[in-house]
Amino acid sequence: MTTPQLRKDAARNWDRIVAVARDLVDQGVALQLNDVARRAGVGVATVYRHFPTPEALLETVAAPCLEALAASGRAALADADPRHALEGFLSRVVEAQVTDAALPPVAAAAEDALPRTTELKRSLAEAGTALLDRARDAAAVRCDLAAADLVPLMCGIAHAVNVHGGTPAERVATAHRYLATLLEGVHTVSDPPGHEAR
Repeated sequence: MTTPQLRKDAARNWDRIVAVARDLVDQGVALQLNDVARRAGVGVATVYRHFPTPEALLETVAAPCLEALAASGRAALADADPRHALEGFLSRVVEAQVTDAALPPVAAAAEDALPRTTELKRSLAEAGTALLDRARDAAAVRCDLAAADLVPLMCGIAHAVNVHGGTPAERVATAHRYLATLLEGVHTVSDPPGHEAR
């Protein structure tokens, strides 16, 4: 009879820990599990039981954003216009990078703490590669733009936005402006036949 209650308590603790971690990440505070436990009002052992490392907790905080981006990648692949599909996907990626403080360090990490993170990052990479391949095949972007270039380029925009600063709304607007400039640089000289300006 006590097992369901224990499960509810565990779920509540998990939610509380992740909510505290989310707030700390948004404030720019590095995650330390002892500190998270104190702020969440739970035992240190409880935090470690759910999240053995700060990286695992950070990846859990970033997971909803990664999941949303993965869904955006799948939706973009259904867009019949290769150039519009790539632009829309990159726009969502760069906006996420400047609005979710958990995303950049997780995206840049060479190794992942959680298998789910690896799966989501792989899904994003595959979507980006497929979208770029389609755009290249349609002569919508430069033929020498490689899939491996996309992540550094998006990270470069996010870094430039962080240097620029401003309110959240201003940061998003700056990110879109920088992305538009980048996209102009990777487009082919002329639009592919049948493409309409958007």
